Amino acid sequence: MYAVSDEFLTAVQENTRTYYWSGTITTTAGKVYDFDYKNIVKGIGYVTSKCCSSSEIELGTVYSAEMGITLYSDVDRYTLEDAVVELYYHLLLPDGTYETVPMGIFEVAEANRTLSCLEITAYDYMLRFDKDFSSTDSTGTAWGFISFCCTACDVECAHTQEEIEAMRNFRKNAGMRTIRI
Repeated sequence: MYAVSDEFLTAVQENTRTYYWSGTITTTAGKVYDFDYKNIVKGIGYVTSKCCSSSEIELGTVYSAEMGITLYSDVDRYTLEDAVVELYYHLLLPDGTYETVPMGIFEVAEANRTLSCLEITAYDYMLRFDKDFSSTDSTGTAWGFISFCCTACDVECAHTQEEIEAMRNFRKNAGMRTIRI
């Protein structure tokens, strides 16, 4: 969850809103390409989240976000392999300023070129959790398990140990649990 101002919450509820999108693409070589609403092909962009790849319930899945965007750009699509896209939403507030909200960090999965456009499909870091672990048993606390998974999958944990332990369903000194993975 990202904290926004009360002014943002009011403005986003209005029937008409003034907003724009922007972002950056960072290649594995460190080259950064900035883009904004002038580079985005009108009506061609989305961010979706889903748990399953089909209409059936699948066990062992997580919610993952997919981002697709088409840009007026001459960037070589081959330089975008494993590049990172950071996407931002900017909303005009009643006082005339814009509030910026980060919409996510995505890894480029596919980049295609048309004559004057670059079509990008990217996924958030949740897909990094789609991997096999060599361990069969793990014992420890909820924080220990979360920390282990985040480290193994190279994903920054969104919460601190203190935040996890402060959650209502966390029981200190409840004893060790064995978790099969």
